[in-house]
Amino acid sequence: MPRRRPASMWSLETLGRVRLSKHYYFRDFLYSEIGSFHRIPNLPRDPDLAIANGQRLCQDLLDPLTETFGPLAIRSGYRSPELNAYGNAHKLNCARNDNPIECHIWDWGTGDAAIAGTSLAIPWFTDRYEQGRDWRDLAWWIHDHLPYSGLWFFPKLCAFNLDWRSTPRRTISSYIAPRGMLLRAGDEPEEPLATRAARYADFPPFRGITYP
Repeated sequence: MPRRRPASMWSLETLGRVRLSKHYYFRDFLYSEIGSFHRIPNLPRDPDLAIANGQRLCQDLLDPLTETFGPLAIRSGYRSPELNAYGNAHKLNCARNDNPIECHIWDWGTGDAAIAGTSLAIPWFTDRYEQGRDWRDLAWWIHDHLPYSGLWFFPKLCAFNLDWRSTPRRTISSYIAPRGMLLRAGDEPEEPLATRAARYADFPPFRGITYP
């Protein structure tokens, strides 16, 4: 049986202490500007499912990014269905709850429909992007190294949506020029691997950061 939604400050604090991976706790994904400003609690309906899907996001995608590029800037993490619906209804950059690309509601899908996602920026790459680096260099690095499902890039900071799915779709889209869809589900990249690898030849070694 799934746990009941956290009903108190103490149960929410307990949820925040749940460790999702080597580098991340649930608390890292609970803050929401929309929720804070509009006083909407950001609480999972099904904490067990949110934790399970969040673990896959963090362990499969975010930990490797952190161990390659250093600290990540999480811009938007988990959103409850109520919070996300409010954001969509008030045009606050939230997709509809039933939109297939909405990845922030970690306790929405199960089985083949399981999903968890976050919006983030990588400061190491942001510095280079603001000096003219092509966003596609990072997109192809992620494609060639991580079991992601979807990527969607934005002009500010070269932030992007990154999602994990139990059945990955492997799509890449962007609002940065060249805008549109770089890779559709089921397609192979037009650029061969050697050409893609040349784009990111100066990137740090994969998971090359060492810890004491």
